[in-house]
Amino acid sequence: MSTQDRKERGRAERHQLIVSAARTLAEAEGWDAVTTRRLAERIEYSQPVLYSHFRGMDEIVGAVALEGFAELTAALRCAVPSGGGGHAAVAALAETYVAFAERSPTVYDAMFSLRSGLPFADETTPPPLREAFASLLETLGTVAGAADPEVFTEVVWAALHGLVTLTRAGRLPPQHTPERLAVLVDRLIAR
Repeated sequence: MSTQDRKERGRAERHQLIVSAARTLAEAEGWDAVTTRRLAERIEYSQPVLYSHFRGMDEIVGAVALEGFAELTAALRCAVPSGGGGHAAVAALAETYVAFAERSPTVYDAMFSLRSGLPFADETTPPPLREAFASLLETLGTVAGAADPEVFTEVVWAALHGLVTLTRAGRLPPQHTPERLAVLVDRLIAR
């Protein structure tokens, strides 16, 4: 292995160490506890090392969000095999999306609520975001009917996000989540 390869590998390992430390700290104490000072202490590197990888907290949050989008995509693709469509597939997709948000609230916040600097629906949108949307579109596009499949997918995504956000904020009782998902899927899919 060349010196350059070792340097690149070391840089990639430090990058991942910073992202993992931010995620762990946020999961334990909330995102307000994640500061460059605390991260530097936790990973035992100086703050300038952090800034050699990330320009600031937005980029660190963005890196956690990218991991989250990759994890969400994997969960959705596991729940709904490629080419899956129909009522059962949409129900599995909706349940998986909500379960991901419940299981990973800190990551979900990084993905959708916190400033991350990640561009959505743009030519510069990073691949993990594009892949997450594609995993939704693969299933939802099959049941869009006369609606534009991408617009239909955006509307369903917004509905799922709204249910997650309102439930997490205590505006909707969590015990009724399965009923809400059933109503949403039933209204979206003509049987």
